[in-house]
Amino acid sequence: MKIGIPKESLDGETRVATTPDVAKKLVTGGLTVLMEKGAGEGSHFPDSAYQEVGVELTDRTGAFACDIVTKVRKPTLDEAAMINEGAILIGYAETCDEDPVIAALHARNITFLAMERIPRISRAQSMDALSSQSNIAGYRAVIEAAQHFGRFVPLMMTSAGSAKPARVVILGAGVAGLQAIATARRLGGDVYAYDVRPETQEQIASLGAKVIELDIGEGGAGEGGYARELSDEGKAKQQALLADELAKAHIIVSTALIPCKPAPVLVTEDVVKRMREGSVIIDLAAATGGNCPLTEKDKVVNKHGVILVGHTNYPAMMPSDASAFYAKNVANLIEIMLDKSGDTIALKDLDEDEITQAAQLKPTA
Repeated sequence: MKIGIPKESLDGETRVATTPDVAKKLVTGGLTVLMEKGAGEGSHFPDSAYQEVGVELTDRTGAFACDIVTKVRKPTLDEAAMINEGAILIGYAETCDEDPVIAALHARNITFLAMERIPRISRAQSMDALSSQSNIAGYRAVIEAAQHFGRFVPLMMTSAGSAKPARVVILGAGVAGLQAIATARRLGGDVYAYDVRPETQEQIASLGAKVIELDIGEGGAGEGGYARELSDEGKAKQQALLADELAKAHIIVSTALIPCKPAPVLVTEDVVKRMREGSVIIDLAAATGGNCPLTEKDKVVNKHGVILVGHTNYPAMMPSDASAFYAKNVANLIEIMLDKSGDTIALKDLDEDEITQAAQLKPTA
């Protein structure tokens, strides 16, 4: 069975779907791995490292013409046309609805296993790419904040005087938010955190951050551990109660997302106007509208003296580790898809396993 690894074509995407270490395990397991030449260069993995572990280098056409094609980002229409009819594609779908690319794949009987649809159950933890990449995003977001912040993050004492620690507020205590809390604490910040889900308070406190508690009159816990969208009244109350806490922050890292919905507005323009000049807002929700309406997608802007960072691909800023984590997630998924009997490798019925069944993007009715 052939596994194809094409080079990512999206501008700024430096990750690759497998690494030499993971590819070695796939090859040892009896699979043939074909990789497009140069696919790992953006992640600092040279072609020679893949060749040493038994990967066959090929051109773009060869990488797409395999039984299973693994990517990071959703293919373009041209790339979708290069995949063999009846093949399997593994990667991020990056949509909640069927779009032209997804429709083109379905029209040619290509099974798309979307990594963001891996269910959050114990068996699937090793395949949970959303969590592995969000972990990296949370870490990198705080590093990015420290870079843009023109002051010390920790308490700093010198013979010339002392600087108080930066007040850092993390909005959202999911995987990215919790990693952001931990990273900000390691940098010595005075860290506060808020999440609409009451059950996250213990996790926030366990990392040494101070919990921001708000009584908005309704719970925000949704399905699968995610937050749900609040009522209009709840949103308004949340914004009003958060305002004073946010206005005092030197750094805000906002990570609040609602699956398949626009990002909730938590940092209003009035709050930005009240913040100290030179403060920084890192908006990890920039791709879905932003937790601050002043955020501009994939741009760093200055509004009312506050620096707003709208990067949408933090894992690509740490491509070696991000690729290593993602590659392991994909390899673990492939492992449960295959039936290995002696020298024979066959594909299992993907509808019979709750993980592969949930990950499939089915055609809309």
